[in-house]
Amino acid sequence: MGKIVMIAAIGRNNALGKDNDLLWHLPDDFKRFKQLTTGHKIIMGRKTFESFPKPLPNRTHIIITRDLKYNLELPHCIVVHSMGEALNLVQDDSLSYIIGGGEIYDLGMPHANVLEITRVHESFDADTYFPEIDEKIWKLTKEEFHASDERHNYNFTYLTYQRRKP
Repeated sequence: MGKIVMIAAIGRNNALGKDNDLLWHLPDDFKRFKQLTTGHKIIMGRKTFESFPKPLPNRTHIIITRDLKYNLELPHCIVVHSMGEALNLVQDDSLSYIIGGGEIYDLGMPHANVLEITRVHESFDADTYFPEIDEKIWKLTKEEFHASDERHNYNFTYLTYQRRKP
């Protein structure tokens, strides 16, 4: 199994989103997400997939749903019904990403080797949250602060966590 990275932008209170939408607009974070995930398989839940206007270019989408009748006839999109099935599809890849939403992050946390987090320095009213990052399991290895500006309404920090060796 290669490296599995969970990538997410989360508020100070671990907020991810509300009503299947993002809570902020951070163009630099979108750019970073695209740069990191392009050319790789991305694992997501059905609601996350359906929040995109169309499939993201140059990535294979692995969509997890409990709905056994859910079907997609789209190139570079594969429907599976469990995290186990999704992980089987990436086992020969050197790098793949779990991109959400909340329930998928919960299921993916035990399998991830790296967390790429954009921490938005504000708390938000949300209906979906990222799981707690346990510092006994995860070690912060990189931190890069970005101040708010004319394109970004909030301060945010890119945080990279590596799973600690047992």
